[in-house]
Amino acid sequence: MPDEFTVRVAVIDDHDIIHDGIRGWCALSDPPVQLVSAYTSPDEFLAATAEDTIDAVVLDLQFPDRVVDLRALTDVCERGFRVVVYSHYTDTHLVLECLDRGAVTYLSKTEGRQHLLPALRAAAAELPYLTPTMAKAMTADQADTRPHLSNREREILINWFQTESKTLVAKSLYISVKTIDTHLDRIRTKYAAVGRPAKTKAALVVRAIQDGIVSTDDL
Repeated sequence: MPDEFTVRVAVIDDHDIIHDGIRGWCALSDPPVQLVSAYTSPDEFLAATAEDTIDAVVLDLQFPDRVVDLRALTDVCERGFRVVVYSHYTDTHLVLECLDRGAVTYLSKTEGRQHLLPALRAAAAELPYLTPTMAKAMTADQADTRPHLSNREREILINWFQTESKTLVAKSLYISVKTIDTHLDRIRTKYAAVGRPAKTKAALVVRAIQDGIVSTDDL
């Protein structure tokens, strides 16, 4: 971030009213959140924006040429941007799919300013932020308190348990350290959502053993 206070944000949405609304919320934010740029398509954003100029991205999922554009979400996340999905869709499977693809937070547009600004600050600080939409999706259709972890999340978790260095994990999996942090933040958020917080690496090891993700022989 340019200083210890200001969060730099880009918005990708094809509706001017969303741009104007978020710009107004940012102008009133304390601590400051600055809307640096606004785009009407993910391709436009990716062609014009460098990762080090933006701390968090607000991304819609629906654009004129597609109903739900998960490809765009994947592309933006893989470029290293921390993405807050901001959509009117709240389907459980879609929310979980977006989180699995790399979004750091998922908000319904009905959640608005109350959750969007804190979510952007958390994204910029590389911290998890649990919205009501995420909490509902993470706990839906679960008979016990085991959170749903994607195969990629499990792979990163096990590799991280087996080494002290995220850099080594990143090299072995051909991804960035920032991507690893995003996955670990999301894993912690999922555990918190089911009432089993795991704020430290040691706590995550315990949870993973309890849930059969790893055994003591794996460590």
